[in-house]
Amino acid sequence: MLSIYSSSENKQLTKLENIEPGCWINMIDPSEEELIFVSKNTNAPMDFLRAALDEEETSRIDIEDCTLIILDIPFTDIDDNSLTYDTYPIAVIQTDTVIITVCLKNSKVLSDFGDGKISSFFTYKRQRFMLQVLYRIAKYYLIYLRQIDKKSYIVEKQLHKSLRNKELLQLLALEKSLVYFSTSLKGNEITLEKMLKLDILQQYEEDKDVLEDVIIENKQAIEMCSTYTDILKGTMDAYSSVISNKLNIVMKFLAAITIVMAIPNLVSGLFGMNVGGIPYGNNTNGFWYVFTFIVFLVISSIYILNKKDMF
Repeated sequence: MLSIYSSSENKQLTKLENIEPGCWINMIDPSEEELIFVSKNTNAPMDFLRAALDEEETSRIDIEDCTLIILDIPFTDIDDNSLTYDTYPIAVIQTDTVIITVCLKNSKVLSDFGDGKISSFFTYKRQRFMLQVLYRIAKYYLIYLRQIDKKSYIVEKQLHKSLRNKELLQLLALEKSLVYFSTSLKGNEITLEKMLKLDILQQYEEDKDVLEDVIIENKQAIEMCSTYTDILKGTMDAYSSVISNKLNIVMKFLAAITIVMAIPNLVSGLFGMNVGGIPYGNNTNGFWYVFTFIVFLVISSIYILNKKDMF
């Protein structure tokens, strides 16, 4: 999908049909025809445009005739009626006349700009727009990390009531999301630090301040991610121990029940043999004597096992 936007000091963001100087070109999972069209009309290298279409593309910055910045951007998805988190690369390409964004999926970061939710946003201010995109990426990392923290707390409360595989799998999915976020944030940090050293991205002192704010937000997201990962790992280990302990308790209880139920079978089997010389065999009250003996043994065994904390 190809969308072209333009704005000025006195006009709101408008959608264009053709590429004009000072416009913003937003490409979401573009076709080959769209890539060729943009490359011909902006002189952006084709490998720059295709870079973010590889899910395994790492965060980096590349400068030739134009500037390419690739960062990992957070996304949410629905998997088995559960909200999951992942990251995908996004390319921000700044040419002499336009700015281009390329991503495999539509992101809230870019849709916020397209919907006019960002103040002081102008497409012709290409360098400032690039920094604003980077700042929104860092912000959404923080937003999603807080969501993961709240979701893990809800799952923990459910686990207190019932230890089921569903909740444990949800915690595992959240832990996996945090690993993805941590890897992506560390890669983004390296790229942002490189940008801070490049004079081409520091034409104005205000832009340098914005980039430093982006780096601070990114570092905060890394610290939050590390903290939440440690908490989640501790929670998973604790509940694994609880599940193992509960299983041991159940097995111990079943073993005690088996011992108690074996006593009546053993005694009745001995007294039920069809041979001579069985005690109380000719006594009319023999059944009740044997029954009383069995009850005595059962009660005694229950008492002894209970003293040993088997029940």
